Amino acid sequence: MQPAISDTNPEMERVHIEGVRSLPAGRKLEMVSELTSTVRQLALAGLRARFPGATAGELHRRLATLCLGAQLAEKVYGPEPSPPTVL
Repeated sequence: MQPAISDTNPEMERVHIEGVRSLPAGRKLEMVSELTSTVRQLALAGLRARFPGATAGELHRRLATLCLGAQLAEKVYGPEPSPPTVL
C-alpha cells in the first residue's frame, strides 16, 4: 500500500490506520461530525475576512453557496448578496 502521508513513517501510518479502524462506529461518526464543524467554522472565518461588513445571515447564506454550490443554494435560500461568493 502506498503511504497516504509522505512525511510520515510508514509504520506509524499503519499504526494510525489500525487505530482508526478499531474505533467503534459511533466514535468514528463523532469524529466526522467534529471535523465537519471545524471545517464550517474555518469557512465562516474565511468569509468574515473576505466580507467584513456582512451580517451573520449574509455569511451563512454565503456558506450555503460554498457547501451546496451557487445554483442549489439560490434555489433553497434565494439570491446571494453581491458581490458573489464564488467567481
